[in-house]
Amino acid sequence: MIKKIPLALFFLFTTLNAQPALAEEPRYTGDGQLVRPDNYREWIFLSSGLGMTYSSVEAIANTVSTPRFDNVFVTPEAYRAFLKTGAWPEKTMFALEVRSSVSKGSINKGGRYQEEVVALEIEVKDQSRFPNKWAYFDFPASARSAKPLPATASCHACHSSNGAVDNTFVQFYPTLLPVAKAKGTFKASSN
Repeated sequence: MIKKIPLALFFLFTTLNAQPALAEEPRYTGDGQLVRPDNYREWIFLSSGLGMTYSSVEAIANTVSTPRFDNVFVTPEAYRAFLKTGAWPEKTMFALEVRSSVSKGSINKGGRYQEEVVALEIEVKDQSRFPNKWAYFDFPASARSAKPLPATASCHACHSSNGAVDNTFVQFYPTLLPVAKAKGTFKASSN
């Protein structure tokens, strides 16, 4: 005769054996390269910019005719921590997905929409690994991992000088800007 397990015990046993979801943290190869986080589109979407540039007049002229979309994603754990504190916790990762844009296709007669991915950049906060706290990685199209960009790369100086909160461009994230201001972490000179 088969004994019936009380329903409450069944649920308790099932809950105890369930594995908790792993936090999205950076993973590195043996030689210190960041492993490409392929699920970044499942992270929290922060914002999208069109034709944004921080460069010269020539670069601006090139983006006017074929502006690109910049889509920014952040890990869910970091997003939740930011909402509570206005600061980015250790192991925060951002993904900047750059896509080409087109204006004519299918039924579209005006405006622009996103097309293919032309670049993927990842920003990581990992004080135990990087002396400047933050590191930046540029992933070529088929690369599974990438080395951190050198400290002399322009992204380090630009983020350090212009980031609204801890080297990040919160000034361009409309849902997080009021949080940073309310928590007192917003750097006013980044306006």
